[in-house]
Amino acid sequence: MLYNTLGKTGLEVSRLGFGTMRLPTKGSNENIDEQEASAMLKYGIENGINIIDTAYPYHSKELDGNGNSEVFVGKFLKENDLRDEILLQTKSPSWLMEKRTDFDYYLDIQLEKLQTDYVDIYLLHSLTVPDWTKVNELGVLDFLDDCLSSGKVRHVGFSSHIEVDYLIEILDEYPKWEVALTQMNYLDEYYQSGVMGLNYLKEANVGSMIMEPLRGGRLVNNIPQDVQDLWNMAETKRTPVEWALQYLWNRDDVDCVLSGMTRLEQVKQNIEIASKEDIISDYDQEIIREVARTYRTHLGNNCTRCGYCMPCPHGVDIINCLTEYNIAHMMDDPKASAMQYFSLIDEDSRADSCIQCGECIPFCTQMLDIPEELVKVHEYFGSEFDHF
Repeated sequence: MLYNTLGKTGLEVSRLGFGTMRLPTKGSNENIDEQEASAMLKYGIENGINIIDTAYPYHSKELDGNGNSEVFVGKFLKENDLRDEILLQTKSPSWLMEKRTDFDYYLDIQLEKLQTDYVDIYLLHSLTVPDWTKVNELGVLDFLDDCLSSGKVRHVGFSSHIEVDYLIEILDEYPKWEVALTQMNYLDEYYQSGVMGLNYLKEANVGSMIMEPLRGGRLVNNIPQDVQDLWNMAETKRTPVEWALQYLWNRDDVDCVLSGMTRLEQVKQNIEIASKEDIISDYDQEIIREVARTYRTHLGNNCTRCGYCMPCPHGVDIINCLTEYNIAHMMDDPKASAMQYFSLIDEDSRADSCIQCGECIPFCTQMLDIPEELVKVHEYFGSEFDHF
């Protein structure tokens, strides 16, 4: 295993981290297959992984419920006497906070579930702009100060699916941030905070963690033939998993890549990839860029996210609705993209909130009939989060 220094934390972290959002289950999402999951974690730790990432809602019956991932991780670490051997990271459910004392309430619940008196890294989970505004007004920065001084938390940070301007705004608000978890892969260089966000984290010496390196498996499954033809042209032959992971590990602004592994075979494969230096040549870097361009030819429409159609007078999040629709078409996987669509876009901001007023149409630089495109988005995803 190869290791990196996690920004200003000074922690030496395995460049592959174990994400516990997609542990193997028996029949339902909340029913973790503990025997199989334990074998996966043991193998990972024995072979160099030194960070486990979990969160309050992982493996819950409801999308944002009280999940069993933290319970399982706490039990596993205690039974195997491994708590002091690994870095434990979990996340505060920011969207559930209604008053200042809620932060302490949920942290204490999480410490109990994890059977520990401290977490190494505590992140504010999946910050959106409204969530950040709310928790900031509720006094979250004072809470983080208290966590650090009490010893319940050793390092603090946040995860987010936001644009780079908002990422920078949050980073600049609190000098004690040490870690940020953002989405990145070779398709997402200009999606959400993207490469500009990674560059800013590097300049600020904030530890950079990556989620969705395989875009929920969509970069390694059902590879279109035109994409496979490009991979076949590369100087060095790699599997789709190797391309996705090594693309990230070739960046000097990525410290740790979290992978939500479901099978022991995946753990073994990812550790093997993470344990070798693999410098991607300039030629093969161009192959990656061409693969990304080829995927984009499968878009559902020509939205460029310029933003001239925003804000919608009726609150529709036009840009992100069209973005998730395009990604779903690009990857030919509406089920996986539905998770992003339903979890990251507020109910009142989804495509079905469009009233067909047409006020956005004159502002579209690509001359899209935006109301018509939003109808397509709604028909594509449906109206219920029934994809799991």
